Amino acid sequence: MSAKSRLLVVTSTFPRWPGDDEPPFVFELSRRLVRDFEVTVLAPHAPGALTLEQFEGMEVRRFRYCFESLQLLAYEGGILANLKRSRWVWLLVPLFFVAQWFALVRLMAGGRFRWVHAHWIVPQALSAVAARVVAAGRAPAIVCTSHGGDLYGLRGRFAGALKRMVMRRVDRMTVVSAAMREDAATMCGRSDLAVLSMGVDCRTRFFPDASVRRADGELLFVGRLVEKKGVAVLLDALPAILQACPTVRLTLVGRGPDEAALRQRAAKLGIAANVDFVGPIANARLPEFYRRATLFVAPSVIARDGDQEGLGLVYAEALACECPVVASDLAAIRDVVADGVSGRTARAGDSVDLSACVIELLGDPEQRARLARAGRAAVCETFDWDAVARRYAALFHALP
Repeated sequence: MSAKSRLLVVTSTFPRWPGDDEPPFVFELSRRLVRDFEVTVLAPHAPGALTLEQFEGMEVRRFRYCFESLQLLAYEGGILANLKRSRWVWLLVPLFFVAQWFALVRLMAGGRFRWVHAHWIVPQALSAVAARVVAAGRAPAIVCTSHGGDLYGLRGRFAGALKRMVMRRVDRMTVVSAAMREDAATMCGRSDLAVLSMGVDCRTRFFPDASVRRADGELLFVGRLVEKKGVAVLLDALPAILQACPTVRLTLVGRGPDEAALRQRAAKLGIAANVDFVGPIANARLPEFYRRATLFVAPSVIARDGDQEGLGLVYAEALACECPVVASDLAAIRDVVADGVSGRTARAGDSVDLSACVIELLGDPEQRARLARAGRAAVCETFDWDAVARRYAALFHALP
């Protein structure tokens, strides 16, 4: 049997330890690529994490970029959210970039890797492009995947020029939704952008369970508590929902810098008793929430700084568990939720329209069941992780 070619995955989001509640999509893709490649993952270190370990068939290396107690840039909400939360965190950015760049130079030296898969344009793909300039030996091909926050959330003339430069210098550029392809192509002028989404484990994790009875009147949100997720709009819609369905409860799963403001908003609206802030939970526990909820509601918006969803895998996770979904009508979300077919969509930022959609579905169990069944079928066809991993493997093999 011939030796597998080596793939280096560069990311700022990766489980710090088994059972971590960090978003797992880079991990889930990478561990499936182990079937075709010898995979090494480079991720930032965090307090309590190992610097080198074997993890699900991958070699995971974590670079330090500051004193351990001050490594606060990458996790617990992501880089953009942490930068918005505290201005002093910006001081960590140059340290992070230099440490990541230096680690990449060392790993690339001698032509050890055939490909680099950089998740996010900045800083991962930027670091990879810069490291390839000085790394000795045969330079690896660089594939950059943009997930949305990097494309939409970094504004300004300098940030735009930096992103355009990176997107033009990588060997292949992918985005996770059709809506992103148009925006990214306009920004960088490339016509060869591929749409390759992240995936959902429809077979062994996110699936319906007939033995679990759905709650009567539980609305569920899963995600980071940041502006673009639209939780404020959901809270604003809840008084009208409660007027029509007084026993409704809203469960919010996740953490984020907006939590305190959202708690205050709920109290001001007089709905705090009907809202449960659960906080973050282990990824393995998410299916029990999707299987129990009456409706999954995630009314994403375009944030004031332009940040918005690149895709929104939580909708796919919910639908895979046959949990009916109410989403916003943003372009990127249409890749997952088709209004009236696999879910319902309300006008983004419109709490009145959102409450009307929710009230309608709460009163129509037959429609909920129909949308949930159709939603699972569509998700399993398009977003199953094994199919997604095969598409990425084919993309790598097609590169010189």
